[in-house]
Amino acid sequence: MSELTLYIGNKCFSSWSLRPWVAMRHLEIPFEEVLVRLRTPETAANLANVSPTGQVPVLVHKPLNHTGGMVWETLAILEYLADLFPEKKLWPADIGARALARSAATEMHSGFREVRYGWPMNLRRPKGHKPLDAEGEAQRARIEALWRECREKHGKGGPFLFGHFTAADAMYAPVVTRFDTYGGDLAPDTKAYVDAILALPAMRQWYAEAAKEPWPEPGPDE
Repeated sequence: MSELTLYIGNKCFSSWSLRPWVAMRHLEIPFEEVLVRLRTPETAANLANVSPTGQVPVLVHKPLNHTGGMVWETLAILEYLADLFPEKKLWPADIGARALARSAATEMHSGFREVRYGWPMNLRRPKGHKPLDAEGEAQRARIEALWRECREKHGKGGPFLFGHFTAADAMYAPVVTRFDTYGGDLAPDTKAYVDAILALPAMRQWYAEAAKEPWPEPGPDE
């Protein structure tokens, strides 16, 4: 049994759960997965048993040498994993690139509300362009400009924002699904990045498992 347990929500629409999950799967960090079904009468009680905030994801670490610990915030989980597994290079080695990666990740963590609400993650929704309001379009443009900046400055070594896969890519993975679902025709550089993330075996596994979820409750925009 792994020392790490990751509690997540429904794969169809739990965007915050996807972030640490895809990082751990892609980087081959062993963990046990526990899914807490969202949007049911029992959800609040079930989450109260595993999460101090009543939300997912939550990472529980029970190493052999002490009684264990809990990390319950998505970006904090990624930081914890970066400390625990430095060889996985969840942040770029170069200090300038690392500063930009952390800035991009935290901007995603705290921002782009109109994109997130206008284009809610829903992996079973048929693809089709859905216009955003003016603020949402401005935020969409900012996301694309930020991706472009990271790629142009530090992405020459591979298809991801900083060449190799980092925590910044994990933070933007749910937004990639939104661009794919709702974005329509994408700029070539945006499409190249979206395609690179969606081609990850970990992302394909998440999509496949989301498609198998049998529950009838609607996605966030259905």
